[in-house]
Amino acid sequence: MPSSVRKTLRLLFVLVLLAVFWMALLPAPEVAKLVSWQDKIEHAVLFAVLALLALAAWPERPVTIAVGLLLYGAAMEFAQSMTAHRFGDPWDWVADAVGLLVLVPFALRRR
Repeated sequence: MPSSVRKTLRLLFVLVLLAVFWMALLPAPEVAKLVSWQDKIEHAVLFAVLALLALAAWPERPVTIAVGLLLYGAAMEFAQSMTAHRFGDPWDWVADAVGLLVLVPFALRRR
């Protein structure tokens, strides 16, 4: 992959991280719930997408990506617990980790 594309993907990844963190601190919008654990599905899907975007930017670093995104998810939950309108939920962090399982095949392939 050309280095210009890789640089663009890296910039996009950082911008998406910033946008997601900012949106996570806004008051939660009312959404129609199809299942009671829909929030956990949303967390898992979001972190799977973040992981795949990061992997496109840094294909040689799946373990670093996973650790970094786990720390990012923990920081997000902590930051939410500091607001008056959101709360940090350890189960959201577990759902984040489940989404990161998408990286396992890539980590295993690198070994």
